[in-house]
Amino acid sequence: MGKALAEAFPSARAVFEEVDEALGEKLSTLIWEGPKETLTLTENAQPALMAVSVAVMRVLEKEKGISLAGTAKFVAGHSLGEYSALAAAGAFSLADAARLLRLRGQAMQKAVPVGVGAMAALLGVGVDIAEKVAAEAAQGDVCQVANDNEPTQVVLSGHKSAIDRVLEIGKTFGVRRAVPLPVSAPFHCKLMQPAADAMAEALANVTVNRPVVPVVANVLAQPISDPEEIKKRLVEQVTGTVRWRECVAFMAADGVTDFYEIGAGKVLAGLVKRTAPSVNASSLGTPSDIDAALAALTS
Repeated sequence: MGKALAEAFPSARAVFEEVDEALGEKLSTLIWEGPKETLTLTENAQPALMAVSVAVMRVLEKEKGISLAGTAKFVAGHSLGEYSALAAAGAFSLADAARLLRLRGQAMQKAVPVGVGAMAALLGVGVDIAEKVAAEAAQGDVCQVANDNEPTQVVLSGHKSAIDRVLEIGKTFGVRRAVPLPVSAPFHCKLMQPAADAMAEALANVTVNRPVVPVVANVLAQPISDPEEIKKRLVEQVTGTVRWRECVAFMAADGVTDFYEIGAGKVLAGLVKRTAPSVNASSLGTPSDIDAALAALTS
């Protein structure tokens, strides 16, 4: 991911070089050459995904003349993507975003011993039913809503014993399928408190600027711009629910008609369309994606 961008655009190449320098290693080589099992470690995947997103944004701004402040009403990101959105909007320097995400990945991995936690996606039900399933499955363990992705897809996170119970209990609540997720830790639940503490300490020592457009915060589903509140909500996000469905619904209700997923992958554009069917949603991750979107972005 991102290799074609770096080969085609000097501004994208500069992003990867800056991230490599900030981390003191060639993350770009890992992104483009692997090995995949090393890249998918959360301490590498988080800064890598951010780098690709910011690289696309830099190309749009520096080489295609698209001003974020002049084009977008809001920025938003799903989980680690909130850091990408904030970096794109100038709240974080690129180097700080890379270092914070490296630390975030390491802290999340260390927070819970391997095998103790798990996550599962519930398909066919919304957050109200998912919360009931989580409460029923907990039985003294941690089990909570991690991601409210769209009206019929919610992810639960917690102790593996509780998530194992979810797979059975879900059937009695009308869950179409409960799919265990291949994750290395139980993200966005109370078990991540040690990681939240680590992020609070790290964010206290980082300069956060006012973003050029408001960020719709994961834990609020409301726009924020105050630097101190941004720090606070990023700490809460480690153990809190990613309220993505509500974030999208808020933006659509506030008049946003066009959503652009900036970076690697096309998952979020799909979640947007299932939450707000009347809006346009497209993914920009390659040079051809950027060229295809230019007419709409400059009109």
